[in-house]
Amino acid sequence: VKWKGKDLFDLVCRTLGLRETWFFGLQYTIKDTVAWLKMDKKVKKQILDEKIYCPPEASVLLASYAVQAKYGDYDPNVHKRGFLAQEELLPKRVINLYQMTPEMWEERITAWYAEHRGRARDEAEMEYLKIAQDLEMYGVNYFAIRNKKGTELLLGVDALGLHIYDPDNRLTPKISFPWNEIRNISYSDKEFTIKPLDKKIDVFKFNSSKLRVNKLILQLCIGNHDLFMRRRKADSLEVQQMKAQAREEKARKQMERQRLAREKKMREEAERTRDELERRLMQLKEEATMANEALMRSEETADLLAEKAQITEEEAKLLAQKAAEAEQEMQRIKATAIRTEEEKRLMEQKVLEAEMLALKMAEESERRAKEADQLKQDLQEARESERRAKQKLLEITSKSSYTSMNSSTTTLPTDLPSFNLINESLSFDFKDTDMKRLSMEIEKEKVEYMEKSKHLQEQLNELKTEIEALKLKERETALDILHNENASRGNSKHNTIKKPQAQGRRPICI
Repeated sequence: VKWKGKDLFDLVCRTLGLRETWFFGLQYTIKDTVAWLKMDKKVKKQILDEKIYCPPEASVLLASYAVQAKYGDYDPNVHKRGFLAQEELLPKRVINLYQMTPEMWEERITAWYAEHRGRARDEAEMEYLKIAQDLEMYGVNYFAIRNKKGTELLLGVDALGLHIYDPDNRLTPKISFPWNEIRNISYSDKEFTIKPLDKKIDVFKFNSSKLRVNKLILQLCIGNHDLFMRRRKADSLEVQQMKAQAREEKARKQMERQRLAREKKMREEAERTRDELERRLMQLKEEATMANEALMRSEETADLLAEKAQITEEEAKLLAQKAAEAEQEMQRIKATAIRTEEEKRLMEQKVLEAEMLALKMAEESERRAKEADQLKQDLQEARESERRAKQKLLEITSKSSYTSMNSSTTTLPTDLPSFNLINESLSFDFKDTDMKRLSMEIEKEKVEYMEKSKHLQEQLNELKTEIEALKLKERETALDILHNENASRGNSKHNTIKKPQAQGRRPICI
């Protein structure tokens, strides 16, 4: 309860491990006015709130980096459909604007999430910030003001400079004053004055609703200008040391990631080799089984042929014996004296029948002998097939032993400027600054930024085109329409700055 702003700010910095504390502060809203936490006052009366417009396509890309920072690299075996069901990654405004189911949003987030493979958590967070800082309302503090004619306007203060907006359009400034082109800012009572560096350009004056708002605006101007100059000056020794440490830490993390990537690759290769060896071993086992079956069939065939050959040989012997007996019977019949013609005729008929029978028996005996020879030849071929099958089985067994030995030896790898306050008046002078050099540096930074963001814009446009057909036009907000108009004109946060023109000494009217 007794803590002051500095106590809370220091706690936040320690919790985040933040050393560049001069870049940051705690922001809150009070009576519809954005304010910054004062370090010497108590915190108990403060509220924290922030609303920034983000286009749908950028919301999806931001969500993909948030998932990369939380879950690490995408793995389809782990990050299956529905793994983002409980995550609140997209603004409700974006979800309600399209006829898309949660599964469809998850599919598009996951598609970009998969492309971030290899990015560490700090890299994903940095990419998230790079995208967020390009949002039109990012880092802009808005204040309600009136010009000399009483027209209601908005003043925006951010890291790039001061911007004047129409109350209905917080995305595109009507006119801007970059920090490197402002010579002095001051206020007296409720009147605030901006003096450009170019004396040909008229002084811009406006009124705020309350005196404390002018104090807050000036405080923000001083802080942002100080950071603007700090970023473009030579680094202090402390910052140089911090950057050196950051580079060393980044190099160490990069080497560690490379080492882990190598080990992962080696492990995957070893697993693939193991799977290939297991597949080859199964193939060899199948070949061995088939060879064994072929050998058994050959042995069975050889046994059957041998048995059949033996039977045929015995039948041939039996037929030969019967043929011999028939020959003997024929000789006996011839030797018998037949006296009568009838007996002679009968005898001749019997002799003829006996000769025919002997001839048939001789032919059958010869056929049986040939069949026995063929069976012997078949038996010899069967035994030759058996010998070849045994030889192939021996070779397969030898290969299996060699493969098992190789498989057993395969192992998986393991490694601020001054200002014066006089009677409710305050002035801040931006002098002693080489603004020409700063202008050149800023222009160079802008060119480099546009080049780097080209690929990102192509990605965003691709997603925008893909989901445009599912948009519910009647649910578009005023900011959605303004953003689309800026996008169609090719306008962005970095190229919509409209500078005041030199027009003699007439006051600027907006």
